[in-house]
Amino acid sequence: MTNNSKTIESKKKKNNNAKGFGISKDQLEKIRDNIRSENIEFLKNNVLNLHHADIADIFEILSEEDRKLLAVCLENSLPAEVLASIDEQVLSEILDNYKPGILGDLIGKLDTDEAVYVIENIDIDRREALIKQIPSAERKLIRQALEFPEMSAGRLMQRDYVAVPKYWNVGQVIDYLRGSVKVPDQFYSIFIVDPKHVPVGTVPLHRIMRNNRNIVLTDIMIDDPVVVKVNTDQEDIAYLFEKYDLTSAPVVNARNRLIGMITVDDVVEVIQEEAEEDMLKLAGVSGDTDLYMAAWKTARSRFSWLFINLLTAILASISIGFFEGTIKQIVALAVLMPIVASMGGNAGTQTLTVAVRAIATRELNPSNSLRVFGKEILVGLINGIVFAVIVGLVAALWFGEHGLGIVIALAMMFNLLVAGFFGASIPIMLQKLKVDPALGASILLTTVTDVVGFFVFLGLAQLMLVN
Repeated sequence: MTNNSKTIESKKKKNNNAKGFGISKDQLEKIRDNIRSENIEFLKNNVLNLHHADIADIFEILSEEDRKLLAVCLENSLPAEVLASIDEQVLSEILDNYKPGILGDLIGKLDTDEAVYVIENIDIDRREALIKQIPSAERKLIRQALEFPEMSAGRLMQRDYVAVPKYWNVGQVIDYLRGSVKVPDQFYSIFIVDPKHVPVGTVPLHRIMRNNRNIVLTDIMIDDPVVVKVNTDQEDIAYLFEKYDLTSAPVVNARNRLIGMITVDDVVEVIQEEAEEDMLKLAGVSGDTDLYMAAWKTARSRFSWLFINLLTAILASISIGFFEGTIKQIVALAVLMPIVASMGGNAGTQTLTVAVRAIATRELNPSNSLRVFGKEILVGLINGIVFAVIVGLVAALWFGEHGLGIVIALAMMFNLLVAGFFGASIPIMLQKLKVDPALGASILLTTVTDVVGFFVFLGLAQLMLVN
C-alpha cells in the first residue's frame, strides 16, 4: 500500500460534484486571470467562499506557477481544511510558500490525522521548526502520531474522543457532552472505560438519546467492543469496519489503554485509497500523485516496469524465433499468433483481477483457495473449448486449411486453460511470498500467456502442418 498520505479522492467530499457542484470552466478562467494580475480582493471574495474541497481542486488544476501565486495571495486567509484536501504532490509545492508561523497556525486548527498528513509533506529540514510553531497541546499529539508507523491506526486515528466511566448514567453523559469543550466535532459512540482507561464497551449515540436519564450505561452498552491496536495496518482496519459494520472503533496502546478513535469516514477514505492503489499497481503506475508529477519524474517512475515488460516481451520473441522456419513456410501463422496471445492475456487478466480483489477483501484465504483455484481452471477450460471451436472455424474458413483450424483451436483451448491456472495461482503465490499480489502480477501473467501461447501454437503447427 501507499504511504499514509490522504489522497485527493480520499479527502474530498465527492458528493458535491455528483450533485452538480464544483468549479466551472468560466470560473476557473476568471480566477486564473485574477491570480496573474494579483487581484487579492477578487480572489478572497470568489475563492474563499467556496467549499474547501473545491478550493483544493483549483490548486490542483492550476499550473505550478499559478498555484504558487494563489498560495501567496491567500496566505493569511486560506482555510486550514484546504491543506488536508490537496494531493500530496501539489501540497508540497504550496507549503514551500508559507512561513512557519502562518503554517503552524493553520496546522494547529486541523485534526491530528490531517495535521500529520500536512507535516509529512514538508521537508524534514523545515519540519521541526514548523512543529515548534504549533500550539503546545496539539504539538504533543502530533509528535506522538508521527512516531507511529505509516499506514497504521496511530496515524489514522483522531485523538479527540468521548470516554466515560461505566458507573455513569445517561443523564451524566448528556450533561458532560453539553458542558465539555473537549468533545470532538464528529463522533458516533461513547466509549465506556474502566479505572485503568481500558475500553469495556460502547454506547451508540442513538441509545443515549432514546433512554431515560437515570439509566446506567452498563445496562445499554455493547459489551466486548471491537478495538483496534495502535500498530494495526489501515487495510486491516478497513476489513474490521466492513466485517462488523462499525461506525467507529476505539484505538488502544500496548497496555490496552484507550488513546484515540477511528471513524467510518476515515475508513471509507482508506478503502478508496487501497482500491485505487491496487488498480494502479496492476498497471505498473506509482499512484495518483503521478498525475501531478513533472513529466521527467513520471517517466522515471514508470521506467522500471516498462523495462521489465520489455524483457518479458523479448522472452516471448525468443520463443517465436524457435519457429522462424515454420512461420516462413506458413505465413498465416503470423496472422493468427496475436489472436492466441491476446485471448490468453485477457482471460488471465479477468481471473487475476478477481483473485487480487478477493485477496484484498479477505474473501480468498487458505480455507477456500483450492476451491477458487479449481473453479478458475474450470472456467478457463470451458471458455477455451468454446473459443477454440469459434476461432478454429474462422481460421479454417479464412485460409481454407482445416489443419490450421485444428492447430489454433487446440492452442486456444490450452492457452485459456493456462491463463485460468496462472491467473489464480500467481496472486496466491505472491501473497505467500509476502509480496503485494497487485504488484507485478499482470506482467508475470502476460509473460506466461504470451510465451505459452506462441510456443504451443507454433509447436503444434510444426508438428501437424510442416512436412
